[in-house]
Formats: sequence, C-alpha cells, structure tokens
Amino acid sequence: MSISLDEAVELTRTGDLWVFRGRSVPDRAIQLTTNSPVNHVGMAVVLDDMPPLMWHAELGRSLPDMWTGTHQRGVQLHDLRDAVCVWANRYGQRGWLRQLEPPADSAMEEAVLRTVARLDGTPFPSTAQLAWRWARGRLPRPGRLGLGGLRGRTGDRSQFGILSRIIDRGETGSQGRAGDTGDTREAGDAGARGETGGTSRTGDTSRENAAALETAYCAEVVAVTYEAMGLLPAGRRPNWYDPGRFWSGDDLALSGGAQLGAEIEVRIPPR
Repeated sequence: MSISLDEAVELTRTGDLWVFRGRSVPDRAIQLTTNSPVNHVGMAVVLDDMPPLMWHAELGRSLPDMWTGTHQRGVQLHDLRDAVCVWANRYGQRGWLRQLEPPADSAMEEAVLRTVARLDGTPFPSTAQLAWRWARGRLPRPGRLGLGGLRGRTGDRSQFGILSRIIDRGETGSQGRAGDTGDTREAGDAGARGETGGTSRTGDTSRENAAALETAYCAEVVAVTYEAMGLLPAGRRPNWYDPGRFWSGDDLALSGGAQLGAEIEVRIPPR
C-alpha cells in the first residue's frame, strides 16, 4: 500500500510511528547491527488543531525544535511534514507509516507532553556510545526477515506559537494531577502504569528511564514515550530497543490490547 505525504500527514495521529530506511554507510551499519531493514523511527504527536509533529532524535539541527524554538541536535520535536521531507530529500531515506490502534487517548497525550518536557534537548550519543549501548541492551536476533514491501516544505509556520500552545495544553492537563511536569509522582501516570488503581513501580520506572538518559537515540525516545503512555511494559532498559523493534517483522507486543498496523509506504515529493 502506498499513499502520498499529504494523505499520510492527514491520517497520522499521536502514537503513530514513522520508520525510515536509507542506503548510506551509517544507515547500513545500523541495519546490520540491529538485523532489521530500518534505521530510524519517530513518533507522531498530533494535538488539537496544531500541525502534526515528529518526536524523535537525530544528529542534525536543520529544523527548529517546536518545544524550544531553537535549532539543536539530539532529541527534538519537529514539524512532521518538514521532518519527513528532510529525511527523504537530505538524508536519502524512504519512509513508512505505522498506525496505532486504538488511537491514543487524552491521558496518553498528556503522558507524551510530560515525556517531551523531560527529554527534549537530550544529546544524541556518539557512534561509540551508540554501539556500546546496543551491545549492552541486546544482541542481534536471528530470523528477522526483510520487509518485502519495504522500499524504499518548508512551511511558513510560527514555531513559537506552536510552542506556546503546547505548553498551555501541558500545563492545563497537569493541573489536579501533579501541578508540575517535573514531579515524579503524577497521579496521571496511573494510565501509563497500565493499572486502574493502587501503587506500582511501573510508572516510576518509565520516569526513571527518561531521567537516566544522559544521551538518547531514536528508538530509546520512542520506547520511553510508549512506556509512559502505557503501551510498553516496564522493566526493560531503554537500550533494549532499536529501530528494528518497531517494524512489523519484529514480535514487539504492546500492552492493553494496542496494536501497530502494517507499514504504509509514503510517497515523499522531491524538493
């Protein structure tokens, strides 16, 4: 299945994943190391009437971060359309959309905002750090098959206006929960714990994973965010995840009956 970038941007919702595959030497190295056909993953953040955003980590700083309004490396929140075009046209990547079912609810969206507040701006690891963390977190698993069908504007928007509205929404959503995005005991994280009541270490673990990341690569960012949303079980270190964990050829199971759909190829227009 193949759709245009316009159609994909229109379809995408918070929690949907965007996976990418490139042919450069670093891209191939990541694919070989992780024994998967993809080398980058990002998560869509779509709130109210704001333009869809991409939550991910990368070395580049060509686009303004919508959380800070600055150009930075590492963990970033970008205009989704612009980010996809950069990955396609500047980095030579092909992109696919995987939709989350059922869609994220308001509690999950608030968990996303709290995670953005904690992780945005976290540096990207060096190549040596990246390789060491992958080696520590997991070993390449045999049996990951190729993806078969996987082949692979700069808009005049005000990032500061978007930033202001994100912050306003986050502050409003946090009232009556913890009143502070830095609090480590938000009642709102009950949903991220996957529980209906009681006290558990699950929500604490997701916050500890986010807080412990002195550097972060793309799969860790998605994994920590999914854990905060209650979509991944607690207890795994973030470096257990790599981009290949998030493509359909893996057996990653989500919590609470959630599922990720098959890859939908996105036709990305050239500049």
